[in-house]
Amino acid sequence: MPEMDVKARSIAVGSSAALVLVALLGAGVFAPVAPVAKSRGLDATPLSDRLRAAVGRGDTPGVTALVVDRDGVLYEGAAGKLDVEGQVPMPIDAIFNIASMTKPVTSVAIMMLLEESKLKLDDPVSKFLSGFDNLQVITKFDEADGTYETRPAKRAMTVRHLLTHTSGIGYAFCNPVVARLQRGTQKSEWELPLLNDPGDQWNYSASTRVLGLIVEAVTGTPLEAWYQEKIFKPLGMADTSYAVAESKQSRLSAIYSRADGTLQGQPPVSVPSTPTAPFRGDGGLYSTVRDYGLFMRMLLNGGHLGGIRILTEKSVRLMGQNQIGSILVEQQQAADPLRTRPFPLGAGRDKFGLGFQITSKDERLSAFRSPGTMSWAGIFNTEFWIDPVKHIGGVQMMQVLPFYDEGALRTLREFEESVYRGLR
Repeated sequence: MPEMDVKARSIAVGSSAALVLVALLGAGVFAPVAPVAKSRGLDATPLSDRLRAAVGRGDTPGVTALVVDRDGVLYEGAAGKLDVEGQVPMPIDAIFNIASMTKPVTSVAIMMLLEESKLKLDDPVSKFLSGFDNLQVITKFDEADGTYETRPAKRAMTVRHLLTHTSGIGYAFCNPVVARLQRGTQKSEWELPLLNDPGDQWNYSASTRVLGLIVEAVTGTPLEAWYQEKIFKPLGMADTSYAVAESKQSRLSAIYSRADGTLQGQPPVSVPSTPTAPFRGDGGLYSTVRDYGLFMRMLLNGGHLGGIRILTEKSVRLMGQNQIGSILVEQQQAADPLRTRPFPLGAGRDKFGLGFQITSKDERLSAFRSPGTMSWAGIFNTEFWIDPVKHIGGVQMMQVLPFYDEGALRTLREFEESVYRGLR
């Protein structure tokens, strides 16, 4: 994603964070949307308290959150401001740039095409796209001048490699080698030499962007149109798109970045009001917690929702199983500290399925998620998880950079802890 400049306005954070933020945000900071709690027995009060506390201490200007099970919504709430400068309260139907939470949608699309026998997991990428025949792997790299040496890849890159981020492709914002190569060549990540042989190592990457190109090549349809017809409209995801209609832009959350202990509002970004190609399989969607909750419930129900089947139960199981063998999800670097801190949680322990990080038994100290939980996030600190053992899912959305910002991460983790502690 491109770097973005920073506005002059800021929200002080630190020892006086709560006082400053309350003054800036006004009384609305402590007025989340009335929570929804179903008969299953989720204690809503701690969840709302967590959202209010996160805004009050300056961790985020505003946040929405939703918890679902297979039958419906267990909780929804919002706190803070949609736009601090404009003093607009955060509504539950606020629209966010969900960035890499686009990736699971693209992964589901690939599995749908697999079920239609239009592709196979072990098909070579070169079957669908040009430029993937004679792949080269970097063997030597000089960071000073950007020169490098390569050798031919030992094997072809497949659809499976793309789904599992073991393709050898990287991302510039979290890999300094890719960042240096891009500066020298101006090429897309997948046009550069590979970091490793396909299937040998996990690197977070633009692989899902290539999957999006495959979806378009196989279907002959732009991603926006295909996703709307096959996924969003059937599931009732009316606010999810690569564009935000003029009538909805008043619900679009402002974006903030934290630098030198302050949250600074970013300049207004021109958001398309009508979908405009090219569309990215790895990012670019706008959505709400309510819409993404429908997507999560579809997966919790084994691929169907409200009588509409998107995937077979077998495909959903495959997506949630370890697909990388003994390979581990490795910690990714902060090649661009303005955009990300090292990530993800679970690095060095977790596995990866077909489009999702998969929680291992010893995933983290709090260890609330069940083994086998599927999850991912977006660079603006939107995150979701789907727990197939406890049959619940949670999604939280805010718009704060860098990814894994300490305050944003605390907001996410405390909310998740409250969800699991609140289940009865």
